[in-house]
Amino acid sequence: MILDIVKYGHPALRQKGAKIESITPEIKQLIESMFATMKENHGVGLAAQQVGVAKQLTVIDVREITDRPSTLELDGQPADVASIMPLVLINPVVTPVGAPATAGEGCLSFPEMYAEITRPVTVDVKALDAKGKPIAFRCGGLLARAIQHETDHLNGILFIDRMDKKTKEELQPELDELQAATKKSLAKK
Repeated sequence: MILDIVKYGHPALRQKGAKIESITPEIKQLIESMFATMKENHGVGLAAQQVGVAKQLTVIDVREITDRPSTLELDGQPADVASIMPLVLINPVVTPVGAPATAGEGCLSFPEMYAEITRPVTVDVKALDAKGKPIAFRCGGLLARAIQHETDHLNGILFIDRMDKKTKEELQPELDELQAATKKSLAKK
């Protein structure tokens, strides 16, 4: 089922997600719907907050992006990124291990807005998978960037919070317009 993606100004985007204690039928359905929604909207990642659910859950799939490579290490050995895709991260803990780099990012909750964001190039990730089993890996490139972006969402942090001041000032009129439109649509409900 395709879900509505909430836009900037929706209170769910600023909520810290609750830990998921067990993989219930509702969580399984949410995961399935989030993947369908992400694919429908041509995204590489989607956090539960972006569909109005404050849980520690994100889905990611970077396989279709070929111009921004990703790296993966499982048990200290290089691995094929596709081997863990599509990726479900429940209650993720992300630890930066690489030097920071700046690259372009967009967000489905901020349509048509893009900015250069600085994040660590490589991260270690520990989480539960869709079955509730622990997973751990090191990743880099686009996968690391997507995981950090989505994990930020799980903690109520938005990519505009990571922008430099000048970029955010340049985007402010668009941000104000989007926030006003979102609040107006919420008031109608």
